[in-house]
Order: sequence, then C-alpha cells, then structure tokens
Amino acid sequence: MKPPEVDRAEALRRAIAARKARAAIKAAVSAGEISPLQVAMNAWQDRESAESSLRVRDLLLRIPGLGPVKVEQILAQLSIASSKRLGGLGRRQKAQFQEWASNLVAPVLNQDRPTTRGQLVVLAGPTAVGKGAVSSYIRDNYPNVLLSVSATTRTPRPGEVDGVSYRFVTDNEFDELEKSGQMLETAIVHNAYRYGTPRKPIEDALAAGKSVLLEIDLQGARAVKKAVSDAVLIFLLPPSWEELVRRLTSRGTEDASEQARRLETAKMELAAQGEFDYRVVNDDVARAASEVVQLMGLSSRIRRK
Repeated sequence: MKPPEVDRAEALRRAIAARKARAAIKAAVSAGEISPLQVAMNAWQDRESAESSLRVRDLLLRIPGLGPVKVEQILAQLSIASSKRLGGLGRRQKAQFQEWASNLVAPVLNQDRPTTRGQLVVLAGPTAVGKGAVSSYIRDNYPNVLLSVSATTRTPRPGEVDGVSYRFVTDNEFDELEKSGQMLETAIVHNAYRYGTPRKPIEDALAAGKSVLLEIDLQGARAVKKAVSDAVLIFLLPPSWEELVRRLTSRGTEDASEQARRLETAKMELAAQGEFDYRVVNDDVARAASEVVQLMGLSSRIRRK
C-alpha cells in the first residue's frame, strides 16, 4: 500500500537529518576532532546512531593521508566490503577494525601533500534556475573553490567561453573521452546534448585537499553520488515556478518547443529535490552563492576586490 503523505514527509526529514549527521562526523574525523576508533565504538554501542549507518569506506576516506587506493587496500585487508556500514560489521570484522584503528597513530604522509582530503560538492537544479550564474559568481569571488569545467556537445551560448564555461567538444571527441574512462559521469540532457565531468582534474584536486564544486544536471548528480559516496549534494531552487518559467522564456536561447520540453523536464527535476543533502533558493545570485559556499565551510575566504 502507498504510505500516507505525512509518513513519506517524515521519512524524508529523517533521511536528510541522517545525511547531515554523517557529514558532520566525517568532517570531525578530517579535522582530527574524533578518532575513527571512537566513531566505530559509538556505532556499535547504538545501532540507531548516525555512526552506525556510516559506511566504513566513507569513514576511512576522511582520515588524513588516506586516498581511495589505500582505503581499498585496507578494506581488503580487513575483509570488509566497500558498501558495508559500521553497524553491519560482524564480530570478527569489528575485532579486526578495532585492532587496526587502535594502532592508527598517524598516517604516513608525503610532506608535499596536505593532511586532509578535499570535499566534493555537487550543485544541481532544474533548467533556467541559475546554476551557471551562481557557479560563475563563486568562481569569480571565492578563489579557494575549484569549479569543475564540464564537457558538452552543445554549441556555446552568447558569452560562454570554451574551457571556462564548458569544454565544448564534438560527438566523436566526447565518445573518445567516455570510452577511455576519462569521465566521472556522463548524461544526455533534454534528449538532445551530452554532458560529462572529466575525472582526473577532480581526483587531483581532492587529493591535494582542495574543495571542488560541480555544476551538473540531476542525472549527473546521481552518478557522482554513486562514484563518490561522500560527495555533498546541493539542490538549487527557484523562488517560484512562475519565476522559473520567466527566466527560461526571457533568456531567448531556445525556441518554443525546446522551452516546453525543458519545462516538462524541470517538473521531474524539482520532484527529486528530496534526494539532496541541502536546498538553496536562488532568489539572488550573490546570496545563493554565499549560502552554497557556507555549506562548503569556506564562507570566510571570499575574495576582496
């Protein structure tokens, strides 16, 4: 039977609260405020806690000096699957993890590398909501945020610059990038053009301790979450549906049939906002950009002009 709407709403609130709690735990581990062993002990003492629902892999990735390759090696050594949560570990796995974490005094770090892994943040939302305007404002005013440049097969719009707004490529070039494994995610948007996120610049930046912002569509956000489970998802909302329609029709970059198609897609995209960790209303570009950066924990580093 279909559950009552009130139950679904409560489940959504609990899911969002749990994601925020897990994000806070991972941030505390990265900052050295709590040890991985203490997180595990909290998880095993309370099966209903946020610690209990935290994936072991996500916890290890937040330990300074541990990257994806090393984490996979540790998981294999401990006989723990990448998808396993702390609360779901068996007795032997708990004992192995406890012994390993007890001996974790400090990771061996390369002196040329920072001690913390960067945060990957995804900004998505419906068509014409202003994702490009918000991300451009962040790029221009918050130099410590690395804005990933997506590749696309569509043609540039007025004012867009190749390599800055997007990396504009042909279908054949996109095929080669995808086949060679150079894309973190790809998607066909509005049944027309292909978009994708180059993998290497993001992996290099995260390993160097930099924060990375991806401005992508809903499909891409879902794909990134699967590939990078500790990515933070932010959904950009319009002040109202009427304002979204006004923004789309007034920019003059699509004909009437394309506008109608994009608005139908927008309805489905808006319905998926509950999948995201945070929601930001774009009623003012500067204010929305500031809120996004605050969620990344970088609000104090705005560029002064």
